Amino acid sequence: MSDVLAVADHRRGEVRDVSFEIVRAGRELAADLGGDLHLAVIAGDVDAFADRLSLAGVDTIHTVDAGAEFNHDLYAGATAALFEELAPTALLMPNSVNGLDYAPAVANRLDLPLVADAVGLSYDGGLEATREMYGSKVATTVAVSEEPFAVTVRGGEWAAAEDAADVAVEPFDYAFDEATSGARVQGFQEVGAGDVDIADAEFLVSVGRGIEEEENLELIEGSSRRPARRCPPRAPSSTTAGSRRTGRSASPGSR
Repeated sequence: MSDVLAVADHRRGEVRDVSFEIVRAGRELAADLGGDLHLAVIAGDVDAFADRLSLAGVDTIHTVDAGAEFNHDLYAGATAALFEELAPTALLMPNSVNGLDYAPAVANRLDLPLVADAVGLSYDGGLEATREMYGSKVATTVAVSEEPFAVTVRGGEWAAAEDAADVAVEPFDYAFDEATSGARVQGFQEVGAGDVDIADAEFLVSVGRGIEEEENLELIEGSSRRPARRCPPRAPSSTTAGSRRTGRSASPGSR
């Protein structure tokens, strides 16, 4: 079927922002494919998470009520099992700490080509995924002709889906015994953020040794309060072919 299965992301009882963004990315891709968008919610308070993620554009939410937090074996196994049940064309996973943990394992288990860290997706007879390279100085287009396929989606690249809707929620029965799992969450340690959390900053200003003294930082702080100017367009993009299974880029004739 020409459907999309996307996997939501949560941590310590909170739905992560990328979950709302992956709904937008999944809805747009499902429209290109002419299919439905299915959203998987795995572990934790799945009913509460499903309620928050009942958004316009989602056709069905599938909940896996097992475990309290992220577990590699649970996510890899449940995602693969749900994929096999639904048989979608596309599998979208977040390019988050959790997603980077289980996405390669799922792609390997299902024998799917995997494109990692996508910042744009389109489909017209085949997937075209935009990725950034060399510190985001170069945008590349990875063409994937094989189906089905898997993609990890970078957070912050799609507008978050916001409009609530009445979405069907279907529990998915997946047998998981955490006691026999080789992976366990032992706890969480937040990275010290200092006075400012740069993840929430509107923009960042970097200075080098030329600033010399700490008191000279006032010069930079003053400039950062001036009205922002439009940035120049990105560098020209290049088109490459998606590698089988790994999703790595390869230029024609490079072998």
